[in-house]
Amino acid sequence: MTILLLEDEYPAAERLQRLLMQAAPEAQVLAVLDSVRGALAWLAAHPAPDLILADIQLADGLSLHLFEQTVVQSPVIFATAYDQYAIQAFRANSIDYLLKPVKLPELTAALDKLRRWPAPALPHTAQRLEHLLETLVTPTQTYKTRFLVRAGEQLLPLPVAQVAWFQSRHETTTLTTVDGRRFVVEYTLEQLEQLLDPQDFFRLNRQFVAHLPAVQRLHTYFNGKLKLDLHPAPSEEVVVSREKAGAFKQWLER
Repeated sequence: MTILLLEDEYPAAERLQRLLMQAAPEAQVLAVLDSVRGALAWLAAHPAPDLILADIQLADGLSLHLFEQTVVQSPVIFATAYDQYAIQAFRANSIDYLLKPVKLPELTAALDKLRRWPAPALPHTAQRLEHLLETLVTPTQTYKTRFLVRAGEQLLPLPVAQVAWFQSRHETTTLTTVDGRRFVVEYTLEQLEQLLDPQDFFRLNRQFVAHLPAVQRLHTYFNGKLKLDLHPAPSEEVVVSREKAGAFKQWLER
């Protein structure tokens, strides 16, 4: 089994490859790509793999857009943290999904399901994705509007409008408010990407998701990166990679 892996987070890609070695020792990962643009170029230059294992959010946009721009013959399994509506769309279109963080039994079951599917019976990938894409981009999609956070012995409902940024450190995610308060939240950054309105929040790097009003200034950095000033200011510098810099600038100009 040959696999094309689309994942823009290095730790997640490494973890998926380790799980694949356990779930399907015969599998061969042909390439690990972090962008839609890179996937388009790879597919144009290589035979179709037996499977595409793809994250929803890549460095330059949704991996779903890949299937709008080229004919993809391979079946697809997504690793995603999208809400229940998207999950229902996956099921309705006979596309398997893995909820992050991916677990070995779920990956094994997904690969077993793929092996049981005769190739002629697989619907065209673009057709199977049509309803899913409509579901994910529908203007009626709702996003999280508040977080329930703990302050001492109290639980406080905190509106999203009061959030400045989220940070992940040592497997703990914290929320920092516009007035500098900090709370622990029980979500990963991957989950928050799906729960928050992408018009207002952006995944800057592996450590930070920022609310638009918190972004104060951008500074050019070496190798095409961007260094950001956030408010309130974090205790460490915040850098956007060269691969994400273009998408970040577009997000700021929406």
